[in-house]
Amino acid sequence: MTHDRTLRVALAGGGAFGAKHAAALRRIEGVEVAAVVSSSLDRARKFAAEQGIGRGVASLDEVLAMDDIDAVVLATPTQMHASQTLACLAAGKHVQTEIPLADSLADAEACQAAQERTGLVAMVGHTRRFNPSHQWVRRRIRAGEYNIQQMDVQTYFFRRTNLNALGQPRSWTDHLLWHHAAHTVDLFAYQTGSPIVQAHAIQGPIHPELGIAMDMSIQLRTESGALCTLSLSFNNDGPLGTFFRYIGDTGTYIARYDDLFTGKDEPIDVSGVDVSMDGIELQDREFVAAIREGREPNSSIAQVLPCYRTLASLEQQLAAF
Repeated sequence: MTHDRTLRVALAGGGAFGAKHAAALRRIEGVEVAAVVSSSLDRARKFAAEQGIGRGVASLDEVLAMDDIDAVVLATPTQMHASQTLACLAAGKHVQTEIPLADSLADAEACQAAQERTGLVAMVGHTRRFNPSHQWVRRRIRAGEYNIQQMDVQTYFFRRTNLNALGQPRSWTDHLLWHHAAHTVDLFAYQTGSPIVQAHAIQGPIHPELGIAMDMSIQLRTESGALCTLSLSFNNDGPLGTFFRYIGDTGTYIARYDDLFTGKDEPIDVSGVDVSMDGIELQDREFVAAIREGREPNSSIAQVLPCYRTLASLEQQLAAF
């Protein structure tokens, strides 16, 4: 598509992450968030009014029928991601799907096949690839100044009831393996530049109401010999989120979302790494640029598919125990 035309984007999902994408897309020149879909028409209209979006509509089908919509950002419940990605591609719309692309390998592979058939831009929100903190570490690796020996990662939430990031009741259940582990599994292979060849997982008891494990431990090894130790919990009463410790041959770094520190907790200035300090905005900028330039985006379905293969093998291990 030409650079001079406004790119019209629809947003599916008027929740916590939908708001982050709406704010990020507003900061990108030549982009208009033209429509939003939420769980009800009332919610969509309320979200559109709050975010300054052209219109709130009742369903994704309605959006996909609009000739003037170029692309869709899906920030909907995990269980809807794959089917909605397929619907967007079938309707001729570029699509960015929030992490995870799917909660099964078969669904992820079906999305990849659809992308190959259509040639459209199809990207997954693996935000860690875009956070300035992780980009800074990656630049050192690419320059030959740093090799990862181990990544030690903690993904911790306090979520014993089904509430979202805004403390509102959720219509769906989150998942430590398919959602939260996906960030780290993908980032580990991406940063080391080496495929994951060994993966092990164990999990704690299944929650009687939520039907999911609330605690999980994952070990990974790449072909190059780097290790990753990932601890995940919905039971942690403390700082929430994911914290990455990079242990390498020439230094230790701790990444907390967009911010970076040394192993001794001294801040590292990453403000010059990219045009923004907001990983979601950088992710959305890549999506827009890939559409405009007619190229494969960083974090395309093809690039992240190995992550979902690893998750599927871990799921089989957990089911067999």
